[in-house]
Amino acid sequence: MDILVKPIVTEKMTAQMEDDNRYGFIVDKRANKIQVKNAVEEMYGVTVASVNTMVYSGKKRSRYTKGGIIHGKTKAVKKAIVTLAEGDTIDFYSNI
Repeated sequence: MDILVKPIVTEKMTAQMEDDNRYGFIVDKRANKIQVKNAVEEMYGVTVASVNTMVYSGKKRSRYTKGGIIHGKTKAVKKAIVTLAEGDTIDFYSNI
């Protein structure tokens, strides 16, 4: 199971990175907090102080097309907000 899917890089998360040393990740829905903590520590070589997780259900969407109305749903995702110990940082922009 691949625990970390991708990092969340938005304006709000960037502000939390700078102010509170908190980083956001999209994670596998079956992963628990301990697995997320171990995956972040192993991948980035940092010390994790705490992990908060949340599950977002998919939103209902509809489109109007020539053939009629199409109803669908977006994917459900699980997010993890990881707080690092003092002095540790993660640089997402280093390999761009």
